[in-house]
Amino acid sequence: MDLREAILTQPMRRFQMGMIALCIVLCMIDGYEVLVMAFVAPHVAKAWSLGPVEVGYLLSAGIFGMAIGATFISPLADRIGRRRHIILCLSLIIIGMGLSAVATDLWQLVAFRAFAGLFIGAIISSLNIIVSEYSSDARRGTVMGIYGMGLPAGVAMGGALTNPLIAEFGWRAPFVFGAALTALSLLWVLAALPESIEYLIENAPDGALEQYNKIAGKLGYPPAKALPPPLESSEMHVASKALFSGIMLPRTALLWLGYASLTAAFYFANTWTAKLIADATGNAALGGRTGVLIAIGGVLGSLLFAGLTLVIRPRIVTALIMFAGAVAYTLFANNFNDAGLAVVLALSVGACANGGLAAFYAISPFIYPTSVRGTGVGLMIGFGRGVAIIAPIFTGYLLKSAWTPQDIYQFFAAVLVVAGIAVILLDRTYRGLTENPDLPPETPKGAEHLAAH
Repeated sequence: MDLREAILTQPMRRFQMGMIALCIVLCMIDGYEVLVMAFVAPHVAKAWSLGPVEVGYLLSAGIFGMAIGATFISPLADRIGRRRHIILCLSLIIIGMGLSAVATDLWQLVAFRAFAGLFIGAIISSLNIIVSEYSSDARRGTVMGIYGMGLPAGVAMGGALTNPLIAEFGWRAPFVFGAALTALSLLWVLAALPESIEYLIENAPDGALEQYNKIAGKLGYPPAKALPPPLESSEMHVASKALFSGIMLPRTALLWLGYASLTAAFYFANTWTAKLIADATGNAALGGRTGVLIAIGGVLGSLLFAGLTLVIRPRIVTALIMFAGAVAYTLFANNFNDAGLAVVLALSVGACANGGLAAFYAISPFIYPTSVRGTGVGLMIGFGRGVAIIAPIFTGYLLKSAWTPQDIYQFFAAVLVVAGIAVILLDRTYRGLTENPDLPPETPKGAEHLAAH
């Protein structure tokens, strides 16, 4: 039996749900580690007397590492397998978080945050692919939406725990907690995470059939005598052709443009909002609560995406979230000085910014053929976060140049409009053409069975 076909067409089994639950937990931890600096930054700035530009560099350090890791370390998963890749990344994240806890000056902390970011950025593409591959066709959009809750839930956890940890143990404590949490998750991965079925079939590493049959048994299917044949597309396409030739060039360009625009707006809102609210009100705790509300809004946005994909194409839902985000950012900007209303509107900002990430993680894996999926998604994340590095630093310089927080939110509202237009144009490239990423992309819709033979 071909497990790929069974997973796509059959109702989801308990084992699949368990794998997705594990990936959600890992995504939560990733979310905590990505943005814990945003909650720690006001305390570090006070302790080390940092200005807005220095804080901007500190907030961007992890994002810089994530961009490099997503670009250059994510593709390693296509060679060594998703499971080994995830184990490697978790191990090095533990080291990076531990080093962050013992930093003694600004540039040490910047360097250690960048080091941790390398592997925080690299792990995301492998998690996305594991979740996609273990989801049925009928439920993939819903599952990816629920999986997308992990990141904002992790951010919310960070916001909720940071203030008590800092009050009791100092600003270094959240990094120690993150390292310990990652170590526990690594033990769970070692015990429970299987390899990607697609990787086992396409690469046939030592023991591949044994691993394949072990997964089959957990799914309730009989063992196979041999691995199913690799998909023909993996033999015909190299990465550069699969990503950048023919219709794939505009698809890749539009996907990257949309994701980069979203991540710039996402990291601005998630890294700076807590400090901007704290500065505007003189209340650091209120700033922290606003950051938590943005994350809670992200959980709601991910659930909304999951529900809407049951009735609307995921790419269209993604575009709608981008346009709704532009409205939310504008409303937040116009009511920034009304602390009570701004805190409530933070939910809608989070719903669109964080929900948008879940949306892009859902639509991106199946734009690319299996053989280069890790590379394609990793490069998208790397490019997006490479652009997003600029957002926190750029914000620091804008504030120094007398821009108001309201002006900056309106600027990023326009950036979200660009993201929405890019996704609409991406969807138009599929008109009359197959949605199956493992067939030649110019295959007409309705002729898939002919192309497969």
